[in-house]
Amino acid sequence: MVSGKLLSMNAEDHETSYANNSFLQQAVISKVRPIIEESVSDMFREMSPTCVKMADLGCSSGPNTFHTISQVIHTIHGICKRQQSELPEFQVLLNDLPQNDFNSVFKSVPDFIARLKKEKGDMGCYVGGVAGSFYERLFPTRSLHFVSSSNALHWLSKVPDRLENNGNIYMTRSSPPDVFEAYANQFQKDFTNFLSSRSTEIIPQGRMVLSCKARENPDPSMEDYIWELIIAKSLLDLVAQGAVKEADVDSFNLPLYSPCKEEIGEIVEREGSFEINSLQVFEVDNYGLIRERLCNKDLGFKEVCIEMGKDVANIARAVFELIICSHFGDAIIDELFLRYAALAAEALTCGMSYKQANIVLSLTKK
Repeated sequence: MVSGKLLSMNAEDHETSYANNSFLQQAVISKVRPIIEESVSDMFREMSPTCVKMADLGCSSGPNTFHTISQVIHTIHGICKRQQSELPEFQVLLNDLPQNDFNSVFKSVPDFIARLKKEKGDMGCYVGGVAGSFYERLFPTRSLHFVSSSNALHWLSKVPDRLENNGNIYMTRSSPPDVFEAYANQFQKDFTNFLSSRSTEIIPQGRMVLSCKARENPDPSMEDYIWELIIAKSLLDLVAQGAVKEADVDSFNLPLYSPCKEEIGEIVEREGSFEINSLQVFEVDNYGLIRERLCNKDLGFKEVCIEMGKDVANIARAVFELIICSHFGDAIIDELFLRYAALAAEALTCGMSYKQANIVLSLTKK
């Protein structure tokens, strides 16, 4: 069984690394920016701490790592400049699982600090890394003013129990009710643990802004799971070729869950430590973002779909490679994602939508 502890994005700087294939996640961060600015502004005006202590949970590595932190500092810098008050110091804590590419994160810290000083003048910003699961305690009691997490909470701490009759690697429209229930129960447990842990670590009236993949329909059986199903179809093609054992596919399930807005709200209310400031669902047009990357190429429709299929495969590989290798080994990876690219291109040629719903949640610690 795949463990959530194995989750990590592809490291280093190469064609299928997360650093080079995280522009869709960056689009989510950009969409959430106004909510972060509002939350940070409210927090800072109420507290005015001399050192703002903040954490980014599920920071990964690559160009997105410092985006949210930069937004927080920029917002507080603007407030201080307008009020002609002294800028506080900042303690930044970057969290992810131990196998995250923290080496590249730490190598990028000096450039990040240098850019801050060039843009905002001399200031104190101290960056550290905290390795561990955000479904457990990570920080001292009442030590944080602001917490953010983007594109991470849809990953579960583990594959749900009781998926023996799933018949697929994830949920599908035809999944039995107990499969949907198992995934929902695991998310409820994980997200409750997340809130409970942060409740202890965040000071009263501290803020938290969270975003993750979502589904828009409260009924999970009414959702399309096309891109996860393409992974399943690619694996089954390798079974037909004799490259993968069918039993290995049968025992493989993704520790992934896209909640609906109603689920999130109910869990927050039940856990009871936070007040909901806003809870929204928004879409990112992944198709449009990938298509823009090909705007300088003179290609026909079919060729565009083929190139987009390759991009979609690289995006999926950057996210799923480690977890697939942990179960099947790495010998099949190149062939698997070549097949994935072909199937993705075929789906795009047939007009398949590639929009992704996301939830953004703004909370205040009671």
